[in-house]
Amino acid sequence: MKVIETIAEMRKIRRELNGTVGFVPTMGYLHEGHLSLVKRSREADDYTIASIFVNPSQFGPEEDFECYPRDYARDFSLLEKEQAHFLFMPQATEMYPEGFDTWVDVGKVTELLEGAIRPGHFRGVATVVTKLFNIVNPTRAYFGQKDAQQCVVIRKMVKDLNINLEMIIVPTVREPDGLAMSSRNVYLAPEERQQARVIYEALRTAHAMWVEGGRDPEVIKKAMLKMMREKPLATVDYISIASPQTLEELEWAEPHSIVSLAVRFGKTRLIDNLFLE
Repeated sequence: MKVIETIAEMRKIRRELNGTVGFVPTMGYLHEGHLSLVKRSREADDYTIASIFVNPSQFGPEEDFECYPRDYARDFSLLEKEQAHFLFMPQATEMYPEGFDTWVDVGKVTELLEGAIRPGHFRGVATVVTKLFNIVNPTRAYFGQKDAQQCVVIRKMVKDLNINLEMIIVPTVREPDGLAMSSRNVYLAPEERQQARVIYEALRTAHAMWVEGGRDPEVIKKAMLKMMREKPLATVDYISIASPQTLEELEWAEPHSIVSLAVRFGKTRLIDNLFLE
């Protein structure tokens, strides 16, 4: 696996590749969720390019940019084991040179849920992903369903800006107790980690209620919130039952509605979701 650090070199190598290119953008500190994206690309594409870039523009001033977990040697080893062909690892000054002042704003879908809690977050995400797409020029780009709103935002951006690639959304990879794999799970203290499994339990409860005929989102969300309040270390930011296209809250839980939530355990903020289907 070849490591590439500059945009110029990445573009040069991309021009020399004949065949389909799968792209897996990450912020590093890789886990099985990330590696599932690499596996999908290896199955479908002639070449697989992963990127590691902890994007400063998607972190707010009070968020964890400086302490976001990093272990580049381990990441390299994992990607090499999965037989990725290239790893693009630019520095922040490479992606945001002096004088940079152009941003991608995807609109209303970025103002809800995570966007309401983290103003400016999706502007940073959309901008860096657009830049990475322009640099790598992939045939397909792979994302995890755990970051559901991010998938909605990027899919809309790709459509609206006529970006010539196929987005592949890969199911969430979970720990044995159901907790969605996340780089931030490493922050959890033992008791926080034990209580964090209530996130998936609440999602499964919502799904069970829907399968049994429950269609009132407020009733379902109330049941989920009750479960959360039974865990003293959990603080709920939001619980949502929304349209999978617009992320607007629904008055009736339809098939394919997306149930999502964000919960804090101490300083660690976790998100998760599932579809009602």
